Amino acid sequence: MNLLIRAAVGALIGAAVGFAMYRYVGCKTGACPITASPYTSVLIYGLLGAFVAAGK
Repeated sequence: MNLLIRAAVGALIGAAVGFAMYRYVGCKTGACPITASPYTSVLIYGLLGAFVAAGK
């Protein structure tokens, strides 16, 4: 599979996991910087998914 496609699929899966973390585990008080905002959570987990899938 092409490296770019693998990274894109990994980013989509990571973003879905990030949104699930925000939705079901997230911090209600806002003290947790990663899971306090859905945008931050999706972005960080999406990047992690892309890096893991690309093998970097």
